[in-house]
Amino acid sequence: MERADTAALVVAAGRGARFGGGTPKQYRRLGGRTVLERSLRIFTEHPEIGRTLAAIHAGDRALYDAAAAGLDLPEPVIGGATRQESARRGLEALAARPPERVVIHDAARPLATAEVVSRALAALAAHDGAAAAVPARDTLKRVADGTVAETIPRDGVRLAQTPQAFRFAGILAAHRAAAGLALTDDAAVAERAGLRVAAVESDPDNVKITTEEDLARAERLLPRAVRVGSGFDAHRFAAGGGGPGGRVMLCGVAVPHDRRLAGHSDADAALHAVVDALLGAVAAGDIGVFFPPGDARWADADSAVFVRRARGEVEAAGGRIVHVDVTIICEAPRIGPWRAAMRARLAGLLGLPEGAVSVKATTTEGMGFAGRGEGIAAQAMATVEVAA
Repeated sequence: MERADTAALVVAAGRGARFGGGTPKQYRRLGGRTVLERSLRIFTEHPEIGRTLAAIHAGDRALYDAAAAGLDLPEPVIGGATRQESARRGLEALAARPPERVVIHDAARPLATAEVVSRALAALAAHDGAAAAVPARDTLKRVADGTVAETIPRDGVRLAQTPQAFRFAGILAAHRAAAGLALTDDAAVAERAGLRVAAVESDPDNVKITTEEDLARAERLLPRAVRVGSGFDAHRFAAGGGGPGGRVMLCGVAVPHDRRLAGHSDADAALHAVVDALLGAVAAGDIGVFFPPGDARWADADSAVFVRRARGEVEAAGGRIVHVDVTIICEAPRIGPWRAAMRARLAGLLGLPEGAVSVKATTTEGMGFAGRGEGIAAQAMATVEVAA
């Protein structure tokens, strides 16, 4: 069957009352992308799907446009007051150029796999519809007024999920006949119309995001890649020295020294190297992109500001900082007495345990600018896990 004969409808018009206030759950970020974008990509990247349509809430157009940017999707349809009404409106929009098959999916299930979609579509060779489902593994109880009223045999019981696939003409007619009802999934609409719906094996990780805890679980389930970024920075000592009571900033710690480092900000070479390492791990540029040295806003700035921004860029990209290793290169001052304070400060800035932060020091045995006492250099490596 040609790709053009199969469409996908992603239902994303809900308000997520159980999730809580604020941004609707389908527009929350999951591993650097919105939940809705991840759900849309399940189908835009699937080899059997020719077009993908979203049904959204009337007030969410700006959020939708941001989530769907770059996906080359048709104009979304405005959903209704119930999920069933939103699905019907989406199907009516597809009917202008009707496909042979349609896959209907809840935007709140962003971890559905291409394999489950393919199984549902394959089942249409012998059935009118197919619903992804998982076996009920726990004992089922019917509860009334907080008391167990009945134990329900779980043999043959399946927990229905989406995606659900259908022959288009049949599910459209079924939805039209069920207009005004409040059935909770499209398989129930199909069953009411007498259509034969197969249950196909789903994935236990195909979680539905209903609460904040679900979102956190989905974050843990995302496949991850490990990336490593490197950074290097150097600052010369200022002419004239620092005099008594002078200091240099290294890893956010003021280290007493008779000379001071020259720089537009506080010249903390160690933190600057960490910033470049973090940004490099998520391919976000370098420190100069975010904090140009000629910008007066950053004159004498605390470099902790730069580290917090770099950490935010990592998190926005769906990354999690795992480990940072810094080497400070200088003849003086001595780093050893301040190493523990530097580790603690850097760990606090990055939200890491101190055991995930390494601060080391070395000299160049009198060679080069650092060996001649002309300045201090630092290099850093950052290990980041990034959601795929």
